[in-house]
Amino acid sequence: MSELMEVRVPDIGDFDTVDVVEILVSVGDSVDEEDPLITLESDKASMEVPSPAAGVVKEIKVNTGDQIGQDAPILMLETSGPSASKPDAGESPAQEPPKSESTPSHAPAEPRSAAAPPKPQPAQPSSTVDEQAFADAYAGPGVRKLARELGVDLGRVQGTGRKGRITPEDLRNWVKSALAGGGARTGGGAVDGFQWPAMPNIDFSKFGEVELKSLSRIRKVSARNLHRSWLHVPHVTQHDEADVTEMEAFRKGHAEQAKKEGYKLTPLAFLLKASAAALKAFPDFNASLSADGESLVLKKYVHIGVAVDTPDGLVVPVIRDVDQKGLKQLAQEVVEASVKAREGKLTPKDFQGACFTISSLGGIGGTAFTPIVNAPEVAILGVSRTQTKPVWNGSEFEPRPMLPLSLSYDHRVIDGASAARFTVYLSGLLSDLRKLLL
Repeated sequence: MSELMEVRVPDIGDFDTVDVVEILVSVGDSVDEEDPLITLESDKASMEVPSPAAGVVKEIKVNTGDQIGQDAPILMLETSGPSASKPDAGESPAQEPPKSESTPSHAPAEPRSAAAPPKPQPAQPSSTVDEQAFADAYAGPGVRKLARELGVDLGRVQGTGRKGRITPEDLRNWVKSALAGGGARTGGGAVDGFQWPAMPNIDFSKFGEVELKSLSRIRKVSARNLHRSWLHVPHVTQHDEADVTEMEAFRKGHAEQAKKEGYKLTPLAFLLKASAAALKAFPDFNASLSADGESLVLKKYVHIGVAVDTPDGLVVPVIRDVDQKGLKQLAQEVVEASVKAREGKLTPKDFQGACFTISSLGGIGGTAFTPIVNAPEVAILGVSRTQTKPVWNGSEFEPRPMLPLSLSYDHRVIDGASAARFTVYLSGLLSDLRKLLL
């Protein structure tokens, strides 16, 4: 005799609500006990809600993106009674054992029958799946299962879901692109048909004591994005210096007033304002290359990402409409974004839409570095620590504070002469703030 069971959200700890990020079943699906039904995600972790019994899904009461709390209804499940979830004693179950959360996500796929026709494979897949990258990929069990069946390494697929989660649509788009000859462009083991050798797996414990430290989610996502950008963007870096004597005098002269008004006037506010003016003067830097590589998308807005160092890794919140804001407002927004980043309170929207990025290491040290372009942006500005240097004024050397600038750019879009003109223009703005008024 069948029964209708309402499945509810189990204990979710200290959170009032969590997000529904993935629904893993559809109405009419048959599920076994412990099969995952939906995936919930908080600010700190994600969890799958397992089915309490075997049965058929009759109604789904939540949608992707919903925020729900403990004991909220998820779906209606039609079961065959109390004994439906377990086979009779002594009876060998005809089906494959149910998959639980303890089952490794990288378990090997079932071998194909010799008589079964081969499934279509991506045009240029890696010859082997990187199991560590597959395991680290941010995806639900349904997507993982489909990726195994298609022979796709999830470590090569860029997720477009919340917080970079790989969705079924991302996987389908990757396969379509691969079959069309473009799959290799998503990163991984091949680019345009070139296959590079995998890194050796070395047991370092043979040489001495070691400790294994897991990477944070932020570092894993950043690593994939930076690796992809480094592989696909031909990087060149232009180095320059800006005489910031007047800027520093102005900043220090207004430091006390800024403090009274509740904000700190840092060099980053001036860098944002000057960079916005430079992007207006050189529109090719405020652009992105189209997906087919045939045209340039020129942006009429100026949103600039600011790299923030947090305990979990580097994050890049975006300061919007920089060209329309004054130094005071920019300084306040930078502080607010930095505090939210370190407290883990930034939302996905806070990371989106940047045209250009500034990575400042001036508070730490160094003389110059080569920042990696944050594609699809075409340039990034690296800033190092200001140094006092002797500068010839026409009659003698005098000490001047010089700010090192390192501009990395996509050489497919920007040539060396344009990059040099950009840094010279930017340096001029920082050296004489009056030019920002023109």
